[in-house]
Amino acid sequence: MFLPLPHATAPRRPIRELPDELVSQIAAGEVVERPASVVRELVDNALDAGAREIVVKLLAGGVRAVLVEDDGAGIPAAELPLALKRHATSKIASLDELESVATMGFRGEALAAIASVAELAIASRTVDAPAAQRLDARSGELQPAARGVGTSVEVRELFFNTPARRKFLKTDATELAHCLEAVRRHALVRADVGFAVWHEGKLVAQWRRGTREQRIRDVLGDEFVGSSRPLDAARGGLRLRGRVGLPDAARSRSDTQYVYVNGRPVRDKLIAHGVRTAYADVLHGSRQPVYLLFIDVLPDRVDVNVHPSKTEVRFRDAREVHQAVRYAVEDALALPRHTTIHGALFEATEPAIWNPTPMPLASHAVQAGLGLSAPPALGPRDPAPPPEVREAAPPWPAASMPGRDLPAPDDWPLGRAIAQLGGIYILAECARGLIIVDMHAAHERVVYERLKTALERSQASQIEAQPLLIPASFAATPTEIATAEAQRETLARLGLDLAPLAPGVLAVRSQPAALAGGDVAALARAVLGELARYDASHAIERAQHEILASMACHGAVRANRRLTVDEMNALLRDMEATERADQCNHGRPTWRLVTLKELDALFMRGR
Repeated sequence: MFLPLPHATAPRRPIRELPDELVSQIAAGEVVERPASVVRELVDNALDAGAREIVVKLLAGGVRAVLVEDDGAGIPAAELPLALKRHATSKIASLDELESVATMGFRGEALAAIASVAELAIASRTVDAPAAQRLDARSGELQPAARGVGTSVEVRELFFNTPARRKFLKTDATELAHCLEAVRRHALVRADVGFAVWHEGKLVAQWRRGTREQRIRDVLGDEFVGSSRPLDAARGGLRLRGRVGLPDAARSRSDTQYVYVNGRPVRDKLIAHGVRTAYADVLHGSRQPVYLLFIDVLPDRVDVNVHPSKTEVRFRDAREVHQAVRYAVEDALALPRHTTIHGALFEATEPAIWNPTPMPLASHAVQAGLGLSAPPALGPRDPAPPPEVREAAPPWPAASMPGRDLPAPDDWPLGRAIAQLGGIYILAECARGLIIVDMHAAHERVVYERLKTALERSQASQIEAQPLLIPASFAATPTEIATAEAQRETLARLGLDLAPLAPGVLAVRSQPAALAGGDVAALARAVLGELARYDASHAIERAQHEILASMACHGAVRANRRLTVDEMNALLRDMEATERADQCNHGRPTWRLVTLKELDALFMRGR
C-alpha cells in the first residue's frame, strides 16, 4: 500500500524551531548508526584522555549494552553535566584549533547524540579527586561511584526511543563483528595502548601493549605479515609507513584495507585510487589488494571536519597525497620476490633496452627471437661465452675438464634452466627446489618494463592517433562535455579527438592507433572520467601504459615455441633484473617455487 503524496492544497504549517530532543535525535542519525558507532566514539574519547588500557564490554552485540572503561585523565565532577550537552568539548576553542585538529574527537556531540537514543551513564574520576562521580543522563542525578582514575561510559538499550531504527540492526553476531572491527582499527594504530573486548562475560579479543610490528602481527596475523612488504617513505610534507600486500595476497573483498591519517582511521577514495593505481600492472582482474598505511601530514594541511563520523578527510593538496601514495606503494612492490629467495638481496643488472617492434603473429615455427640479454655460459652447451660475460665473470669450465663441476644451482636467484614443459613452462633448478616459469607471462613483463623505460627515455609526448571513417557518438553528461572542452589538448596527446555533435552528444573522431577495434565510446568515457577526477598527467600515463601492455602481450613469446637452454636462461636472468617480474601485465603470476620439502612430502621421503 502506497501512502498518498502531500497535496498542494494541504494547510500550510508555520515555520517553527524544533524541540531540542528532536534536534539531538536527528543529529544522532549521522553519528550513531549501530553499536559499532558508539564503540568508536567512546574509544576515541578514551584515547584523547590519554588512556593506556581500554576495556569494551558488550551485551547482545552492543544492542543491549556497551560499556567502555579507560584509565585516562578523567573528567572533573563539575564538568560532567556539561560533557553531555551538544557541542561541548575541551578539545578545541577557536577556528584556528579547528583547522589543525590533533585529537580523535573535536565536535563535542558524540555523548549528546548517544544520550538522545539510548540510556547513558558516565562515571569518572580525576587523579586529585577523592572519589569518582556518576552522572545519569536521563535523570541528571549525580552521585558517588566506586572506580579508579579514569572514565566509564555505560550505554544501554540503544534506539529504545526510536524503534524504527532498531529494526534496521542485524543479528547480535553481525553487530559484534562490527564492534570488533571498530576496536581493531584503533588497536592497529595505537600499539602503546592495550585493548580488551568482552561479550556476554567472555573475553573475545585482547591486544596487549607492545611495538607496532608486534601489534600488526597480533591483529592481522602472521599470514598478512608474511605476504606483505614494509613501506617507509617520505615525500614532500608526507610520511608514509605500513605494509603493502603482495599481489598474490589480493582478496575478492576490500576488507583488509586500512588507512590512517595522523592516527585517525579513514576511508578515502583519493588514497584508495592511488593505491589501486600502484597495483594496476600487477593485480589480476577485480582482485582487491591488502594494505596497511599510516600517513602523517601536518594537521593544517588536512581537514577532518568533513562528516560527523570523522572517517572522511579532505587534503589541501590532493594531487600531492595521491602521487605520494602511488609512488611509495609502487616502490615497495617493485622489488621482485626472488631477491630474497636465498636470504640476501640479488644485485640486479640493468637490462638491455629491447627493440619495441611487435613480433609477427605467425606460427611458432617462424617466431622472431626473444631479444633477451645473453646468459652466462652453462658448461659444455656453451663453451665460448660472449665477451661481456667473460669480462664480468670467469667462464664456466667445460664438463670435460677433470675435477670441475657445473655451476651450482644457487648461483642465480631463479636458478638454471633444465627443461621446457608442454611448450609453456620453463623448469629451473635452484637451491631451494624447483622453479616453474610461465614463459609467455614472464617475457610479457620483461618486454613491458623495457617498453616503459624506452618511452620514458624518448620523452614521447603524444600517442599516435587513428582517424575514424565514421565518428562514434555517445550521450554525454554536462560534466563530460565540460571536461572534453577544457582538456582538448590533453585528449589530443592521448590520441583522442572529441567534439560536440549535438546538445548532450559527443563524437569521437580519432582514437589511439594501438587500441583499434575496441569500444571507442567506453574508452572516451573512461578517459573523461579520469581527467575529471584526477590530474591529466596520470590519465596520459595510464593510457600510454595500456597501449604498451597491449604491445608487450603481442610481442611476447607464444606457447609451443621451443626454446633452447640458453634462451631459457636468458629469460630467467632478465626476470632477475626486471622490476615487478613476479606478475605479468594482467596480474597473473609468472613463476612458482616448489621446495625440496614439498617434493619430499610428495614422495613420502623420511617417513
